[in-house]
Order: sequence, then structure tokens, then C-alpha cells
Amino acid sequence: MDTPSINGTQASGMKTPVESADPMGRGRSGMESRSHSYGAGEGSLGHHVTSKKRRIDAAKAGRLCDKETLHNAKRFRFIDLFAGVGGMRLPFDEIGGRCVFTAEWDRFSCETYKANFPEPIGSDHILAGDIKPWAAEPSSIPSHDVLLAGFPCQPFSIAGVSKKNALGRPHGFLCETQGTLFYDLARIIDHHRPPIFLLENVKNLERHDKGRTFATIKHVLEVELGYKIFHKVIDSSPWVPQKRERLFIVGFKDHDIDFDFEDIIVPDGQGPNLGSILQKNVDPKYTLTDHLWNYLISYKEKHRKAGNGFGYSLFGPDDVARTLSARYYKDGSEILIEQKGSPRADSPLTNAPC
Repeated sequence: MDTPSINGTQASGMKTPVESADPMGRGRSGMESRSHSYGAGEGSLGHHVTSKKRRIDAAKAGRLCDKETLHNAKRFRFIDLFAGVGGMRLPFDEIGGRCVFTAEWDRFSCETYKANFPEPIGSDHILAGDIKPWAAEPSSIPSHDVLLAGFPCQPFSIAGVSKKNALGRPHGFLCETQGTLFYDLARIIDHHRPPIFLLENVKNLERHDKGRTFATIKHVLEVELGYKIFHKVIDSSPWVPQKRERLFIVGFKDHDIDFDFEDIIVPDGQGPNLGSILQKNVDPKYTLTDHLWNYLISYKEKHRKAGNGFGYSLFGPDDVARTLSARYYKDGSEILIEQKGSPRADSPLTNAPC
């Protein structure tokens, strides 16, 4: 068999990102003073939300909002939480938004994020690490029109809630979700009351903990925070050569907003394959050594005999990769690119956006 290569962001030479100065006390305009940026004029956020059969992505952003329109329009402000390398930020930049705050705790993701979205000198954009101290003082986060968050899936403890129910005491998301990152997210939404939020999570969130996790999330967003929400699982493979099914949750403060996930236009025909994005001349250092390649082969075979599904996956230029795993390099879940000899890693560029 041809030998593969390993995907992986190179950690060598990276520096820990320096967080921006503490924004406490910084003057900023209130939400209501900028509410017109959420209107329905051409180039505004409201226009893209309410129009039928509109697809907000790179392919159509240029036609929906030309540069002159975006220059003249009041730019809406958004924040990017649990940001990773900025995948959710891209389309909102493209339709005229201005990111004013980013939170991502992983230092290597922060390095890639900064490379993907360089800020000009004098920018007031804040790049934060851990979201918890900011959620504890949500007024320290700049005001915004849209909140983006790819929050992690975590179970909620109901022990404290059950006790309060038995005693007839009121409780809310502060009790049900305390200690989770969704709790921090809910505090930020509760304080800032953005007109729109877009949340992203794994496909299985709907079934996590027998459905109790998602039921709690919906209750918090709809009943306690008062938003009208919509949710749908969307697969990325019509747009990019990776099968990545994710649950998207859209929330609107205005319950009269006309929105339907079914209006999203999915490209016709077969989606792109890996050959359309892979570099042809790649540094040999990204090719696996024979020793590592043989180890991965034996590792996969061992788990196959044990009835487990652990081990590498090998893809060629005509294929669509499976989901990139957060466990990468930890349990042999590597995605390898087929080539002559040993395979190579699927993402050899240090600062390549995913």
C-alpha cells in the first residue's frame, strides 16, 4: 500500500498569543443607538436574513453586497466565541460585518486565527483567551448586533434543580447549566441581548444525554432568554471536501423575523473533492516515516481484530474526507493523504484555514 501523510498544524516556532489589554471601562455605544444597522436595506444584515432563497456564503456575497454598498452602509458588529480558526467569521466579514471581539482558548488556534484575520494597527478588536472571566463580567465585552459561538457539548447537572423543585424554589439557567461553557454563553446573551445569534455544535447534540442537554438549551434560549430559535443539521460536503455534519441554531430577538433553513440553497451536483484543494508540491517533511506508517497500519489492524473502529483513514484526490477530529494525534484518528510511498498529512500548512 502507498504510504500516507499526517495532517496536523505544526506547533514548532509558534508563540503564545498576547491578549489585548483589558477592555474594562472602555466607552462604547449602546445596542439601541446602533439598531438601524439591523434594518432591511440592501447590504444590511436584515436584508440577508429576511430575503427568500438567499445563501450567505462566499460564492454569493459579492453579488449580494458589492464593495460600494458595504462601504456606504453602517457595518453591523459581531463577536466570535469559541472561534477556532475563524470558520464562522468568514461569511459575516464578507457581508459587511465587523468583528469586535473574539474568544478562543487554544493558543495554536489563536495563532492561525490571527494569520487568517490580521487586524490593522490601532484596531479595537479584542482577541481573548478563556471566555470565563469575560462572561463573569459581560459588560467588558463590546456591544454587538450578532453573536457567533461554536460552543462545546457538555452535560448539565440536574441535582441542584431537582432539590429546588422539591423545595418550591425558583431556578433558571444559572442553576441548570452552572459550570458549563453554555452557562457562560447564556450570561453573555442575557446581558447584551443581541438581535441575532448563530450557534454551532456537533450533530449529536440533539440526542446527547437522551435529549436532555438539547431540551435544556432550547428552554434557556426560548423561554428564559426570550428568543425565537430555528435549528437544522447541515453537511459541509456540498461546499468543501469534508463530510462534516453540524447542528446550527439561529436565534432572533424579534419574533416576527421571516427565516427558514429550507431557504438555504445547496449547490447542485457533486461537491468538490480533495484534489481541488490539495497542494501538489508539498515539503517532504509532511510525509510519514516508514516506521510511523507501519505503526499506524498495525494499530488499525489491532483494533479491527478487537472489533473497534479506531485507526487512520486514507483518502485520495477524488475523495471527500471524513470529519477532522478534535482527538487528532491522540488515538490514531489521523486523516492521511494517499501518495506514492508513505502517505502525508492532510493539512501541511501551519496557517491554512480549515
